[in-house]
Amino acid sequence: MTSAFRTYAKENGGRVSLLFLLFLLAIYSFITAGFSAFAIVCLLPAIAAAVLAAFHFRMFTFWALIVINYIISWKSMPATGIPTSIPNELLEIVLLTLAIIDVKEAKFERTANIMLYALMIWCGFCLLQVLNDTCGIGVDVGAWYTTARSLAFQLMYAFLVFTLYITNPKLLIRYLFIWGALSLFAVFWVWKQKNFGLTPSENAWLQGRGRTTHILAGGTLIRYFSIFSDAANFGIGIASTAVAFLVFAITSKIKKHRIFFLITGLACAWAMFPSGTRTAIACLMVGIMAFVFLSKSVKIAVPVTILFGLFIFMLAFTTIGNGNQSIRRMRSAFDKNDASANQRSINQEAMKKYLAEAPWGIGMGVGYKNVPANNKYTFMATVPPDSEYVFIWIHTGVIGISVFLICTAIMILGACWIVLFRIKSPSLRGIGAGFCCAMISQQLGGYGNQVLMQFPNCLVFYGGLTIVYILPYIENEWIEYEKEQLAKQEEKKRLKLEKKRASRV
Repeated sequence: MTSAFRTYAKENGGRVSLLFLLFLLAIYSFITAGFSAFAIVCLLPAIAAAVLAAFHFRMFTFWALIVINYIISWKSMPATGIPTSIPNELLEIVLLTLAIIDVKEAKFERTANIMLYALMIWCGFCLLQVLNDTCGIGVDVGAWYTTARSLAFQLMYAFLVFTLYITNPKLLIRYLFIWGALSLFAVFWVWKQKNFGLTPSENAWLQGRGRTTHILAGGTLIRYFSIFSDAANFGIGIASTAVAFLVFAITSKIKKHRIFFLITGLACAWAMFPSGTRTAIACLMVGIMAFVFLSKSVKIAVPVTILFGLFIFMLAFTTIGNGNQSIRRMRSAFDKNDASANQRSINQEAMKKYLAEAPWGIGMGVGYKNVPANNKYTFMATVPPDSEYVFIWIHTGVIGISVFLICTAIMILGACWIVLFRIKSPSLRGIGAGFCCAMISQQLGGYGNQVLMQFPNCLVFYGGLTIVYILPYIENEWIEYEKEQLAKQEEKKRLKLEKKRASRV
């Protein structure tokens, strides 16, 4: 291969050099100016090579999706000039296309479950929203699709991709370790931001768009956001991640897994404090309470309840740690007279009056950019929604938010049913419980902040809930995998003990 390339380069040196320079120029254009038409044309060979590689290395494409989804909002990444959702969507479509091409190997029969049916109802409703012209400004299919993709279609993509590509215990454990490693990097980065400062691009965002919400107390308190889009997204996402990994650690039988899960869970629980996101505390509380219910074990439920109860008591009724601004801010979550919460209530009362005449909402894709100032629903198009539920309520009305809540309840209750009654292995049940509790935690976050459909949370937590529906199919393989790992663990323990005894002789 190398000799053939050298021969071609020798005979066509000028062309090779020109093509190489054009390729380098395209890369430079991509990094500095985004996707210009020229850069796209020059990068076509690289795109073609990437597509061919995807056919041969499908799981690599899946892992690439997981990693890119997690870091796509990182403000230190080079600007590409394309919408944030495009890389995710393209990779998901490629993965689904590959599964359809190799239909005999794909596990399409596993997709037929209650989560799929609930998502079909929600996606079908959002599809009908293209006809919604409550504001009387005409139908904009492009604007509708942008919102529908965020609120509905990406959920279906996540469900299908995780169902088709997490097919055995080894892939499941690999996913947990990759997710944990990405979470630990996010924890490290927030620690770095807090102790060593922000990068120039992060500081530019903080001093610009993020100034009013992320610099508080006269400039003495900064809400850190790590590699996420903002502090609320990070705080709630990392709190829900903490719930999942703490549950994994409590229920895992394999020592090396348990240690990694525990470190990740504790690190994520710490990381929610620098975010200054008060809802994160409630998310952690609700997630742990859900685990107490799903654990089906008094031995687990009692100590977890006591330890967590002491933690909440310390925050709500003592002044321990008040010297730290982040802890003081978290404590304000227990303040019923909080000004921010009161302002949200005032805004929502005003919204009710408008939406009483708009049961289908103001329409998907409708916002301050396309609603005239004299329009009846200008207030609804410009008021900050503050939470994902309120955003859905505004754009799809009481009918839409009702459909969303019913579908969400069906998906979560179906997953909890599987954990409680269909899975026999305690450790596999623990993995299912961890994903369920994380999703419940995340839904509470969506009630308090607009984070539910943001990167990386949507793929992580809806993908995690999807995994719960896969667990009954892989339980027998899991039991064999766990036996094998425990046997290796016992063998290492035996050899270590023998070596210790031999050293005493």
